[in-house]
Amino acid sequence: MESQNVHDNGGVDIEKKGSFDVTQAPGPPSEEEGVQTGWWKQVTSFGVELRGIEPVPVEQRTDTRAVNIFSLWWTLSLSLLPITTGLVGTLFMGLSLKAACLVILFFNLLGGIPPAAFGILGPKTGMRQLVQARYSFGLYFVAVASVMSMATATGWAIVSTIVAGQTLSAVSGGSLSWNVGIVIISVVSLAIAFMGYKVVHTYERWAWIPSLVAILFATGCGGRLLSNQAPTAPATAQGVLSFACTVTAYTMTWATMASDFSVYITPDTSKIRLFTYTYCGILIPTIPLMCLGAAIGGAVPSYDSWLEAFDAGSTGGVMLEMMNSTGGFGKFVAVVLAFSLMGNISGTLYAITVQFQILLPLFARVPRYVFAVVVTGVIIGTAIPVSHTLIESLENFLGVIAYWAAVFIGVVGTEFLYFRGGDFRSYDHSTWNVGGKLPPGFAAVGAVTIPFGLIVPCMAQAWYTGPVGEKTGDIGYEVGMVLSILTYLVLRTLEKRWFGR
Repeated sequence: MESQNVHDNGGVDIEKKGSFDVTQAPGPPSEEEGVQTGWWKQVTSFGVELRGIEPVPVEQRTDTRAVNIFSLWWTLSLSLLPITTGLVGTLFMGLSLKAACLVILFFNLLGGIPPAAFGILGPKTGMRQLVQARYSFGLYFVAVASVMSMATATGWAIVSTIVAGQTLSAVSGGSLSWNVGIVIISVVSLAIAFMGYKVVHTYERWAWIPSLVAILFATGCGGRLLSNQAPTAPATAQGVLSFACTVTAYTMTWATMASDFSVYITPDTSKIRLFTYTYCGILIPTIPLMCLGAAIGGAVPSYDSWLEAFDAGSTGGVMLEMMNSTGGFGKFVAVVLAFSLMGNISGTLYAITVQFQILLPLFARVPRYVFAVVVTGVIIGTAIPVSHTLIESLENFLGVIAYWAAVFIGVVGTEFLYFRGGDFRSYDHSTWNVGGKLPPGFAAVGAVTIPFGLIVPCMAQAWYTGPVGEKTGDIGYEVGMVLSILTYLVLRTLEKRWFGR
């Protein structure tokens, strides 16, 4: 029977007709295979990235500009999103500015470690983050990680589009509705994510400049008013730990997609450089912007005009009010602030397109950019109704994704460091889509589900507080990470003994 070899598919032939081995998932169309057809040629001519989840072979990992990793994370983080996250601590959790900033500093320093560490594996293995997860979860059970990671990334994109849409509406004085603003920012961000890796990195390399200028200008205009902080009660352990969960969730969840942005970087790049670029790219803008958000949140109750601006346009509305004395130029700067979120949305949307291909093996045959359109529709359809309860939704969302990120990091990190001895070469390209050679995944699924038996009692969310969380504050993600590591050590050892893989 005639067959064709799929490029970089480990030398495994996938037949054009007939059945195929259920342990062998169909790979994505290769770049060579794809450009043979007319419509693929048209797509390629516009610079659209064709490669999806297919591992990048060493000879194609040729990007020597590792500093692009720093610029990408820097731009992803330099927006209204961390400001909105920091605002939650003072305006809604009742912390003082000092207490909030201490939490922001300490827990961001910790939360930035997992994404920086996982980001190293992109250039070293040539694999997307969830393709690496197949070496823990297996070919089919990785769908669990895919669903949760997509929910995490999509949730962030939804929050970002809402904040941007509300800011655009505030600039227009309400003549432009939140809904229209959400659609505008989503569609423009789609254009970048649709194109793929090179365009995303090119955009992120320069987009931070107007964002930084706009944030500095707004802060300079209203900074003197931030000293008028509303009185607060003394900080409690419950309040501190609950906000710590929110802060850590913002930073730590990047680990579910960290490698997706670096698979084309040359593998001989220093591990220290790769770690430092990601770690500093995330934290250098995030920490001061979260502290700025905390300062704004603490000052909002002190000014009636700020309260009204927050109700009308969320974080962007308040920053517009801070620039009220500058007239029309302040509105222009507010528009720039709204579009500063494009860097975050487009990068996140790009990662989701890859995660979607992991969901089911057959999805690997669907071009990555098709999922960009699908996910944009989901984001718009969800963001519009959620926009009216943004802060409440943000609080609940951040708490839940922190629990998932913690157990995911525990499993994937333990697999790499302990069971694979930290050896990047153990991620064999010839087995990435061969179910019979990947782990069965029972251990990974058990290690991400069993810990929730103790995570739930340790939760302290607006919609649920467990008996432990009621006394200590939210310690769910800390407990979850420790338990996932311990559980995976036991279950994976048994799995390897029984299945030999």
